[in-house]
Amino acid sequence: MNQSKSHLKLRALCEGAIFVALSFVLSMLPVGKMPQGGSFDLAMLPLLVFCVRWGFGPAMLASTVYGILQMFYEGGIAIGWQSIIGDFIVAYAVLGVAGLFSKNKYGFFIGTVVACCARFLVHYVVGATVWAEYMPETFFNMTMTSPWIYSALYNGSYMLVDMVIILVIGALVWKPLGKYLRGEDLKKA
Repeated sequence: MNQSKSHLKLRALCEGAIFVALSFVLSMLPVGKMPQGGSFDLAMLPLLVFCVRWGFGPAMLASTVYGILQMFYEGGIAIGWQSIIGDFIVAYAVLGVAGLFSKNKYGFFIGTVVACCARFLVHYVVGATVWAEYMPETFFNMTMTSPWIYSALYNGSYMLVDMVIILVIGALVWKPLGKYLRGEDLKKA
């Protein structure tokens, strides 16, 4: 292995640790929290930036590590092993799919949408199956008769807001920091 590849692997590991830590800190500063888990925050932003900068492999590793950290931090917002695996490990690991768009000029935006949709789908299925018995009679002033509809509304409400906020922030910093969002600085290293 030459010096450059070794340097890049070390840099990916260090950046991954920093971005996961930053995501973890941002998750502790929610703007709002949902009653059965989920929150409005910027926690996914650093993780998605890392994913798109470094590509699929490092992205999946960092996202899975973040999911495991969240599992331990959140504590009681799980109702069994299915919820632990689904709502934490798998739901955050799928954010790594953003890394598939690392070579695309607009990979940050495409990756953010795809990763957020993938995370929503995991929460949606877990919510409609594992959390179904906790469905309230009304939600958003609508009578709930199907756990699938409830799960879509519940999980979509915070996931959509988070995704839009991340896309807006990405658009605001695109011009001054775009080369970092695209990982162009790594090509010169």
